Amino acid sequence: MTAPSPVASIWDRSRIWVTTGAIALIFLAAIEALAVTTVMPIVSEALDGGALYAVAFSGTLATGVIGMVAAGAWSDARGPRGALYVAVTLFLVGLLISGFAVTMHQFLVGRLVQGLGAGGQTVALYVVVARLYPPHLHGRIFAAFAAAWVVPSMIGPFLAGAVAEHIDWRWTFLGVAVLTGIAFTVIAVRLSGVDLGHGEPQDRRTIATRLLLAVVVAVLAVVIGFTADMVPQVRWPVAIGALAVIGIAILPLLPRGALRAGRGLPSVVLMRGIVAGAFFAAEAYIPYLLMERFEFTATWAGIALMFAALAWAGASALQGKYGERLGNHRITMISLSLLLVALLCVLLAALFGISPLVVVIGWGLAGGGMGLLYPRLTVLTLAYSDESNQGFNSSALSISDSTGSAVTIAFAGLAVATLGGEASTFWVVFVFCLALVGAAAIPGLRLGHAAERS
Repeated sequence: MTAPSPVASIWDRSRIWVTTGAIALIFLAAIEALAVTTVMPIVSEALDGGALYAVAFSGTLATGVIGMVAAGAWSDARGPRGALYVAVTLFLVGLLISGFAVTMHQFLVGRLVQGLGAGGQTVALYVVVARLYPPHLHGRIFAAFAAAWVVPSMIGPFLAGAVAEHIDWRWTFLGVAVLTGIAFTVIAVRLSGVDLGHGEPQDRRTIATRLLLAVVVAVLAVVIGFTADMVPQVRWPVAIGALAVIGIAILPLLPRGALRAGRGLPSVVLMRGIVAGAFFAAEAYIPYLLMERFEFTATWAGIALMFAALAWAGASALQGKYGERLGNHRITMISLSLLLVALLCVLLAALFGISPLVVVIGWGLAGGGMGLLYPRLTVLTLAYSDESNQGFNSSALSISDSTGSAVTIAFAGLAVATLGGEASTFWVVFVFCLALVGAAAIPGLRLGHAAERS
C-alpha cells in the first residue's frame, strides 16, 4: 500500500524558510507601525512639528503607493525577489533618516522613504505567496501574517512608549533599523535557492504610465497633509482640488469599476481603502487623545493600542480557520458593526471625557473587526486573480489601502487644524471615520464569491 501523502502546510520543508522570512518582515513592519503611532505626539513636540502631525502618517502611506506600483510591475515582469530586496533596503534607510532627524522636515523625509519600502514590501510578499503557496493555503499564510502582530502588539506599543519616555524616541526607529538589517541578511540567504518565477515581459509604456500616476497620487496625498499648515483661506480649496485629481489619477491603478463599487474584485479593492482609512485615521489620534485629554504617559497610551492589535491578530486567526464557513457577507456585517461600536465609544470619550477605559475597550473591538475583514479581503483578491495579474491586483489592493488611509488621515488632520488643533477638537476625526464605516457597507455587500479557500 502507498503511504498517504502528508497534508500540505505553510511549514512544509519546501516552504518553511520562506514562511519564516515573510513573517519576520511582517513582524518588523508591525513593530515600526505600532511604535510610530505611540511616539508621534512626543516626536511632534520634540521637533516642533505639531501642525504636520498627520503628515507623518499620511506621507508614509502616500509614498507607499509608488512602492506598490513599482513592486507589482517588477514582480509581474521579473518575479518578486528583486522587488522585495529593494523594498526592504528602502525601509531600512528610511528608518535611519527618521531616527537621526533633527527637524520635523528631515523626519518626514525619512517617513516618505519608509513608505516607499513598506509599500513595495507588501506587494512583493503577496506575490511570493501567490507563486509558492497553493490556493487552499492562502488563508492560513495570511492568518500567519496577522499573527505576526501578536508579539509586537503585546510589547510594541508599551515598549515604544517606555523607550520614548525614559530613553529617547529616536531608538524606536533606530532599534527597528538594526533588527531589519539582521533579518534582511538572513532572508536574502534563505530565499537565494527558492524558485520565485521569472515573470513575463511587460509593456514598458504601460508600466511608466502607472508609475507616473502613482507619483501623482502620492504627491497630491502629501499636499493634502500639508494643507493643515497653510493659511486658512486656501486649505480646503487646495485639499479638495487635490482629492479630485487623485480620483482621476488612481483609476488606471485599480480594477475597472472600483470607484463605482462594481461587483467582485472592484468592491473588494474599494472596501479595503475605505475601512483602512476609517481605522487608521482614528487610531492615529487615539494615543494623542489619551495623552492630551486624559494625561496618559506615552507608555500607557501604547498599552491602549496593544489591546486592539491583540484583538486583530486573534480575529485573523479565527478568519483563517472559519472564514469559509462564515462567508463574506457575514464577515462584512460583523466587522463593520464592531468598527461602528468602537468609533462610537471613542467619540463619546472625546466629547464628554468619560473614562479612558471606554477608549481602550472600544478600540479593542475595532481591532477585532479589522482582524476578521483584512485577511478575508486579501484572500478574495488572490482568488479573483491568475498568474498574469497577481502583481497588478495585489498592487491595487495595497494602493487602495494606502491611498484611502493617507487621504483620510490628511483630511482628519486638516479638520482638526481648522477647528483649532486642540485635543477638544479630536471628536471631528471620529465623526468622519464613522461616516466612512457606514459608506463601506456599499462595497461590502458586493464582494461576490470567488473560488477562495481559507
